[in-house]
Amino acid sequence: MKRIVKDPITRRQEILTVAGELFRHHGYAGTTVEAIIQKVGVAKGTFYYYFKSKEQILDALVHELVDRLCEAYQQIADDPTMGVMDKLRQMLRGQHQLAVNESELMEGLHRPENRELHERINIEIIVKISPVLAQVIEQGKKEALFDVEHPLETVQFLLAGSQFLLESGLFHWNQEEQTRRLKSMQAMIERSLGAKRGSFSFI
Repeated sequence: MKRIVKDPITRRQEILTVAGELFRHHGYAGTTVEAIIQKVGVAKGTFYYYFKSKEQILDALVHELVDRLCEAYQQIADDPTMGVMDKLRQMLRGQHQLAVNESELMEGLHRPENRELHERINIEIIVKISPVLAQVIEQGKKEALFDVEHPLETVQFLLAGSQFLLESGLFHWNQEEQTRRLKSMQAMIERSLGAKRGSFSFI
């Protein structure tokens, strides 16, 4: 059988797509590099040319998720037909829905051996997402919905706190504990932004 030669970008994306499918169906821990190689149909050397380990694939997949989320956020932020609170509601709910849809990737990211990778992803989320959220907060300031002196820095602190306490998987909160912290986060957001009490009740 004649070997099919694909350009590097196509081949790399093919490996990522197959790995993502296997992670979702079998879990990160239940997927081996060998399984990825067999399903893609490439030589082992070809695989290792693009990725040195399964962790590198996870890294690339989660970075793609962050970039997609950032792109979707930016489209919402730039929409002139939407109000500020509708924009924030869509953004925050969209982030939650993405995490649900990609639960197997997130499970792999939360594994103890991937803690360093998880921290790098959290940093990237804060760096890429915060400016887009701050853009909407600035709009809210102009419309007198918010009263906050430093929108970007305030968003970064709030996002970092929520990522660590609620999304890191470190604390293993039960449902009641998680709910209490979400309510506390709502109150902190409203006070930090100078927003009307109850305006972030959708969190």
